[in-house]
Amino acid sequence: MQETTMQTLGFIGLGSQGAPMARRMMAAGYELVLWARRPQSLEPFANSAAQYAEDINALAQQVDYCGLCVVDDDGVREICEQLIPAMRPGTCIVVHSTVTPALCQELAGTAQARGVTLLDAPVSGGGTAAAAGTLTVMLGGTEAAVERVRPIQQAFSNDIIHLGAVGSGQQAKLVNNNLMAANLALAHHALQLADALGMAREEFIRLVQGSSGRSFAFEVCARMTTPTEFQHGANLLAKDVRLLGESSNDHVSYATLRDVANGFLQLALHHET
Repeated sequence: MQETTMQTLGFIGLGSQGAPMARRMMAAGYELVLWARRPQSLEPFANSAAQYAEDINALAQQVDYCGLCVVDDDGVREICEQLIPAMRPGTCIVVHSTVTPALCQELAGTAQARGVTLLDAPVSGGGTAAAAGTLTVMLGGTEAAVERVRPIQQAFSNDIIHLGAVGSGQQAKLVNNNLMAANLALAHHALQLADALGMAREEFIRLVQGSSGRSFAFEVCARMTTPTEFQHGANLLAKDVRLLGESSNDHVSYATLRDVANGFLQLALHHET
């Protein structure tokens, strides 16, 4: 299979994280072709050099590489079922969505049969980090495929980590997010205990932030007056807790993370504990 030189890039999924990733790719000098289900998603690119495709098939025929940053498994499957048959041999698809590892493995097999490479590359850092070019990218694929896409990933990230074969990027993202949820639960209970013991809350927070108990999750939790302020994030983390369970066969370590994490997520989502 002859590999193409990746100069013309496609991107699908122009949400709060995908849109700044696409802008960083343009800023790095790549030609960019966009498609969006909702025309409103293209409006921020109206005065840019980006080109628009009328449908997924048209985008696929123009690009050497296509990044996907849509919401869920159904969205990734629907787009890839149209994208893969229309992509030229030697081209590449990179899935930035957080989805089931098995789905990426299945789609990679379908793509390979047509001479197309598919990698999974979920990211961490959100829209702010995407705009700043400081996302962390978790890549799953062969060493050769990872090195091919590395220059493109560098347009929006400052840490590109190759975890292993296709699907391993998703596995790493899910474990990381389950750990985040569990850490939020521990931080929440630590703050509750400090309150119950009569400590000065702000002074306790300052103490932990400069001591061995500090964590990113503690900083997030310390900014909240109630777990329900984290409802949007909790919805996303709850999805990732479920997805990890589906791909880990309920390994004992997953069960421990799940049980700790769910204690906080249920509070954030208004569930009874």
